[in-house]
Amino acid sequence: MLQLDIALRTVETCSKFLAAIEQFSPHLILADTQSEEFSGYGAFAIVRDRYPGIAVILLGPEINEAERLAWLRQGVMAYLTPEQLPQLSIIMPSLLAEVYASTERQAQERWAKGMEHLVGVIQDLSLARTLEEITKIVRHAARHLTGADGATFVLRDGNQCYYVDEDAIGPLWRGSRFPMSACISGWCMLNRHTVAIEDIYQDDRIPVEAYRPTFVQSLVMVPIRPESPIGAIGNYWAETHVATPEEIRLLEILANTTCVALENVQIYDEIEKRVQDRTAHLEAMNHELEAFAYTLSHDLRSPLSVINVLISLLKMKHATDLGEEGLAYVEQLHGAVNRMDCLIDEILTLHRVAQSPIQPMMIDLSQMVKEILDDLQAMHPTRKVDVAIDPELSVYADPVLLRTMLENLLSNAWKYTSKRSRATIEVGKHANNSRIIYVRDNGVGFDMAKADKLFSPFQRFHAATEFPGTGVGLASVQRIVHKHGGNIWAEAQLNEGSTFYFSLPSPPNSASNPLGVVLSTPSINSASTR
Repeated sequence: MLQLDIALRTVETCSKFLAAIEQFSPHLILADTQSEEFSGYGAFAIVRDRYPGIAVILLGPEINEAERLAWLRQGVMAYLTPEQLPQLSIIMPSLLAEVYASTERQAQERWAKGMEHLVGVIQDLSLARTLEEITKIVRHAARHLTGADGATFVLRDGNQCYYVDEDAIGPLWRGSRFPMSACISGWCMLNRHTVAIEDIYQDDRIPVEAYRPTFVQSLVMVPIRPESPIGAIGNYWAETHVATPEEIRLLEILANTTCVALENVQIYDEIEKRVQDRTAHLEAMNHELEAFAYTLSHDLRSPLSVINVLISLLKMKHATDLGEEGLAYVEQLHGAVNRMDCLIDEILTLHRVAQSPIQPMMIDLSQMVKEILDDLQAMHPTRKVDVAIDPELSVYADPVLLRTMLENLLSNAWKYTSKRSRATIEVGKHANNSRIIYVRDNGVGFDMAKADKLFSPFQRFHAATEFPGTGVGLASVQRIVHKHGGNIWAEAQLNEGSTFYFSLPSPPNSASNPLGVVLSTPSINSASTR
C-alpha cells in the first residue's frame, strides 16, 4: 500500500496563498468558496492559469449536478459541501495517492522529453568544432532542459572562474572573472560536486552582493568533468525553486557531454598545429568518442528501462484505477519511450558509420539485395510485393556498411509501399551508366521541393502515426556512400513512388577487372511475387 507523508498548510489571503505555493509546492489544495477574505473560486483560477499540475478540491454550498459537472470539466478534482467535509478524511488518502501517481507520470514524461531533447543537443555538440559553437549550444540547452530563467557557461581560467556566456531573462555576469574561492561555480569545481540552492540569501557560500542586482533566487551548478573540473554550467530561477533529481541529472549529462565536446575542440586545435601527430591524435579521439557513445547509450537507456518497468506495473496493478483515458496516456508514454530507444540505436549507428574503417571488396550486390528482401518478406508474410532485381549487379565496397545501406533503402521501400494493394520494388542499374544503381518503388513518394532535407538527420516527411521511423536512416545511407567516395540522390513524385540512385567508385585496376566479372550470381527471376 502507498504510504503518504501528509503536511498541511492553511492560508487566508491571496498573498499568503501565492507564497505558500512557491514555498511548499503542494500537491492538493482545498479551497473554500465562501471565505470572506479570499474566495476558493479565485484560488482555483490562479492554480488553473499558473500551476496546472496542482489538484484543487472546491468546498462550497449545495449546487445541482450540472453545475458540479461544469466545475469538474474546468479542472476541479472534486466539489464538496460542508456536510460532505467529514468524508474528506476517508477519501483524502486515495485522492492524494491519485495526485501522487499523476505527479509521477508527469515527471516521467518530462524526463523522457528532456532526454529526447538532449539527444539532439548531443548530436549538435558532436559536430561542434569551436568554443563559440559549444558555448551557444550549451547555454541554450541548459536553460531549455529545466525551464530555468537563466543559464551560464563557466570555464576555469587558472584560479579564476570565467563566465563565458549566458542565456537569461536579465543580465548576469557574462565576461566577468571571479576568484575560485569567491563564487559558487568555484565552490562547485573545487569540491567536484553539484550544488543546488533553494534560497541563495540563506546560503553562506553565495557572495550575496554579487547577486543582489540580478533576478536570481534559486540555482543549480554542475561541474564540467567531475574528476578534474574544467568549468561549470549554472541554472537560475527568479522565484524559489527546488530542483528535482531529474533536472539535476539532465544538467549533469549535458555537462559530461560538454566536456567531451571541449576536449574534441582542443584536439582539433592541436591537430592543426601539429600535423606530424595527426594520426595519433585522431585515433585517441576516436577511442574516446567510441567509449563515450556506449557509455552515453547506457546512461540514456537506464532511465528508459525504469520507465518501461513502471509502465508495466501501472498496467498490471492499476489498470482499473486508470480507466480508459489513463490507459491511453500510459500507451502514449510507452510509445514515446520506444521511439526514444529507437532514436538511440539510430544515433549509435551514425556514430559507428563515422568511425568504422572501410575494408572494400567485390560484392555480389544482387544476392545481398535478395537476402534482405527475403528477410523482409519473412517478417511480413502477408505482404504481396512484386520484386525485380537485376541479376548482374556487383560493386566494390565494404560488405558490412553496404548491407547497412541497402537495409535502410529497402526497408524504406518496403515501408512506404505498405498501403499499396500491389506493391513493386525494383533494383537495377542505370541504362546509360552501369556504375549507377537504383532502388525504385511505387510507394507514397515525397515532394521534391523538400529533397534538400532528405538526408539530414531527424528529418521526416511523413507523420510517425502513418509511417513509423526516426528520420536517421537516410542520413546513415548518405554517410556510408560518401565514406566510400560515392554519390547518392533521389527522384520522386508524391503518391507515385521514389527512386534512389547511388554510385560507388570503381575497384582498383577496373579496366582489367570489369565489374560484371566477379562472384557467381544465383538465378533470380526478373519479377517474383512476394
